[in-house]
Amino acid sequence: MAGQSQLDGNHDYDHGHVFLGDNHARNEKRVWLVIALTASMMVIEIVGGAIYGSMALMADGWHMATHAAALMISAVAYLYARRHARDRRFTFGTGKLGDLAGFASAVVLGIVALLIGWESLLRLANPVPISFNQAILVAVIGLAVNLISAWLLREDHGHHHGHSHGHDHDHGHGHNGHGHVHGQDNNLRAAYLHVLADALTSVLAIVALVVGSFNGWVWADPLMGVVGALVIARWSIGLMRQSGGVLLDAVPEDGQLAGAIRSALSGEGGTITDLHVWQVGPGHHAAIIALASPRPKAPSHYKALLADIRQLSHVTVEVQPAR
Repeated sequence: MAGQSQLDGNHDYDHGHVFLGDNHARNEKRVWLVIALTASMMVIEIVGGAIYGSMALMADGWHMATHAAALMISAVAYLYARRHARDRRFTFGTGKLGDLAGFASAVVLGIVALLIGWESLLRLANPVPISFNQAILVAVIGLAVNLISAWLLREDHGHHHGHSHGHDHDHGHGHNGHGHVHGQDNNLRAAYLHVLADALTSVLAIVALVVGSFNGWVWADPLMGVVGALVIARWSIGLMRQSGGVLLDAVPEDGQLAGAIRSALSGEGGTITDLHVWQVGPGHHAAIIALASPRPKAPSHYKALLADIRQLSHVTVEVQPAR
């Protein structure tokens, strides 16, 4: 087989590379819905604050504006990935665009954590008077909006979907169909963490304000702000690591996919000389496998052995005779 350029039969070179997540359309609609909800709340709070002279309401309204802007990163990423899913300029499709948006959102989340922490430290050093009842009302309203948003952005891990696309190489190609499972959507996770961070700050604020209103502890509010900043920073770092790993084509952390490939090919009397596995979209992985065998068979044979590994959506197999 070495040095040949044979092609597996019944091959169609004009294949697509659509590696979007199973719930891409649903997640896109939900993010836009959350943006609409947040923007509506923003307008209500700003207008209400202006009418009733409440700086707390106006401040939270403008905070909602920055929140909606951050969510736009996720929404636009979903939109662009869907519209350009079959654009030939993207070698492996646009499935990883959500990870790029997730990484950007993680950076924004980290900046938010720094700003909250800095402002809280300033208020600890220089306490300011707090209108407890009014501030509690704003925090409760914000919490309600964010809990609804978090519910809308929850992930459904129980969904399985059948879709397949594969790729053989000898240096030739061939298609192979197999299902894949629902995977982590870092774009949706980023949007979820944004609303969860807001919900966390609202909960901490309510606790601090209630305690402060009974005891006059104005320092309780900024102290809770520091706690919230630390938690949000941790979420940000975790999201950066996960989405950044996908962007850099890191091997899936659990190692199970590579192990499953080696196990499926272990009984063929050959040796895997090179193996690369990486994620190309939520629930979609690609693999390049180089084999050396004393009795090499067609790439389609080895590919058929991998058909039950549902996470694999794009496979390239190169076979060489063992020396």
